[in-house]
Amino acid sequence: MPKNPANLKNIDRVIHEPARLMIMTQLYVVESADFLFLQNQLQITPGNLSAHLTKLDKVGYVEIVKEFIERKPHTALKLTKKGRSALKEYQQNLKKVFSDLPK
Repeated sequence: MPKNPANLKNIDRVIHEPARLMIMTQLYVVESADFLFLQNQLQITPGNLSAHLTKLDKVGYVEIVKEFIERKPHTALKLTKKGRSALKEYQQNLKKVFSDLPK
């Protein structure tokens, strides 16, 4: 049994979903990425990616910029400061959870 089960309560459930965690980690290492690049990297459908981005946008973790470039729609994505901070906190909380497990 973990020493401090309360550490599990600190895990950010928005980030903890696997597809959203992949999105967050991909955006963490780049300044910005476009929708198609992210979709190809993560190998998820456009609808799934859009749904997960909407959830991340709603909590302020990502910024979604939609524009037209040469009359073609383009969606640029980037992690916000709040998103960067949340991902770092998520990482620290996971470390606490695993460090509490018996050896």
